[in-house]
Amino acid sequence: VTGYLDDCTCDVETIDAFNNYKLFPRLNQLLENDYFRYYKVNLKKPCPFWDDNSHCGMRDCAVQPCPSDEVPDGIRSGSYKYSEEANNHHEECEEAERLGAVDDSLSTETREAVLQWARHDDSSESFCEADDIYSPDAEYVDLLLNPERYTGYKGPDAWKIWNSIYEENCFKPQNVKRPLASGRGESLIYLTKWVSSVCVEKRAFYRLISGLHASINIHLSARYLLQDTWSEKRWGPNVTEFQQRFDEVLTRGEGPRRLKNLYFLYLIELRALSKVLPFFERPGFQLYTGNESQDAEMKDLLLEILHLAKSFPLHFDENSFFAGNKKEAAKLKEEFRLHFKNISKIMDCVGCFKCRLWGKLQTQGLGTALKILFSENLIEKIPESGPSYGFQLTRQEIVALFNAFGR
Repeated sequence: VTGYLDDCTCDVETIDAFNNYKLFPRLNQLLENDYFRYYKVNLKKPCPFWDDNSHCGMRDCAVQPCPSDEVPDGIRSGSYKYSEEANNHHEECEEAERLGAVDDSLSTETREAVLQWARHDDSSESFCEADDIYSPDAEYVDLLLNPERYTGYKGPDAWKIWNSIYEENCFKPQNVKRPLASGRGESLIYLTKWVSSVCVEKRAFYRLISGLHASINIHLSARYLLQDTWSEKRWGPNVTEFQQRFDEVLTRGEGPRRLKNLYFLYLIELRALSKVLPFFERPGFQLYTGNESQDAEMKDLLLEILHLAKSFPLHFDENSFFAGNKKEAAKLKEEFRLHFKNISKIMDCVGCFKCRLWGKLQTQGLGTALKILFSENLIEKIPESGPSYGFQLTRQEIVALFNAFGR
């Protein structure tokens, strides 16, 4: 992918140079810090849109053995004559448990520190259906111990999630099905014509979701399970998997467009970081973990990253959003927010816990970026000292914002 991006004055080469050599090394260092590596999430919320009856659901299997009533009779009775179906069922349970398990083990010191983080949290209106972090089902998860990678979660269940996101939430025509499925030439041509003909806001919304999908697929391809033996698990790039999703020929020209949408997503989140600087610059704001010297050091690094984001020469101009008739703009803005909130709810339908964790985190991160872009007037009015009543970010939103951008 080279050259200029649609709807932007920016080009791919400028973004690559800026990110690879300036921003990402610093961002990576920040995300390894305790404040950013622990994310509180409720992975047990039921799917609000349909009964999740996917066999042995990979939902239970991901962290614990299948409930006994879901294990085939042949296995429960101890029979050695497993049917082929029962055997496959059992193997899928085992694979899901092995690949999808979420490691939420935290040290005693960390548990004591995270209990105090809530005191430094604020709350506000958002673009996301945020988890109730005070729910007994909400747990802190160490993101460094749970990297986003291939988990074995695929097939109809995974497709159902993405179909729901695109079909119900992307302002797109009803007769376009599965926009990212390969081999559906007519739908893709129709979709391309539609994307180029709609208003910039609806087109941007679709491109953000497509960019998020591309990002997730890239990580699954880049950290694929290449070897799984009793002595070693080896993860690494799976070129074939990547080509199936992004190769220009194999995807009938759609792959490069997906990658350009990823760059578009990057620009939107980068723009949000450049806008939110006044919130973090206040002397009263701290990245509280209980380690004062480290907290101060990390705040300096955070501000360095935000100033760097602000210095980017070719920012996306969000002023083109909702710039028309005020009444229509307000209606479209609210529709935008509700659509995105719906997408964050769909993440509770993801059958694999690890995929659900990263799905929830990245949608909350993007939702936080949108919240920042739509709160520019409030951010400009933030006082240099004292509380910021007009605009707030919770610790959850901060952690999600930077980790999503890190993805």
